[in-house]
Amino acid sequence: MPDIAIIEHCANDDPAYLGTWLEAEGLSYRVYRMYAGETLPADLAAYRGLAVLGGPMSANDALPYYPQLFGLIREAVDAAKPVIGHCLGGQLLSRALGGTVQASEQVEIGWSDLAVEGVGAEWFGGADRLRPFQWHGESFSIPPGAARIATGPYCANQAFVLDGRHLGMQFHCEVDETKVRRWLIAGHDELIRSASPAVQQAEAILPTLAETLVQSQATAAAIYRRWAQGLG
Repeated sequence: MPDIAIIEHCANDDPAYLGTWLEAEGLSYRVYRMYAGETLPADLAAYRGLAVLGGPMSANDALPYYPQLFGLIREAVDAAKPVIGHCLGGQLLSRALGGTVQASEQVEIGWSDLAVEGVGAEWFGGADRLRPFQWHGESFSIPPGAARIATGPYCANQAFVLDGRHLGMQFHCEVDETKVRRWLIAGHDELIRSASPAVQQAEAILPTLAETLVQSQATAAAIYRRWAQGLG
């Protein structure tokens, strides 16, 4: 049985660098493609960890599989099996733990500069600053018992950790070049309509995309290494 269950909500928000990193580390995974009508596992007994990806839907939507997914997240937390949530995944983790999801202070699209807080340095490779990729219009509250470990000027709650093993992120540390380019094409109209000061247009992102992704993926690797320590 695979080590990690990955929940994929939509076709253009795949595991990307997360899958690349897991494969390089010899960790196997099974992707549950909810947009294709797949069903969630009945439980997580056969898995060592749970990863939840992003998507354009809201964590407050009444999607038919959300109640079961909330249950799986809580099961993982109760069993000390590490959970990691990316963007929507972080919002769903917050909600499953008793937090809330609402409109972000600003829509964020593109690279953002964040400050590391609290125990965040151990999750971010010792860094005190981050520059991850963003694409979101909503954000989570820090759920009860969790601690914020990253913050930004346009969206305060950027990452939280619970029990030293469960990580919720508002940003997309999993992006690779294919994914970013795909999003910039699909989201062209959203980009040009946005008046948010935290939105970068494609012409600002593309010229340095490859080199910026080198640092982004170094940060992602640090995040995933720390998260994988909880796999047991």
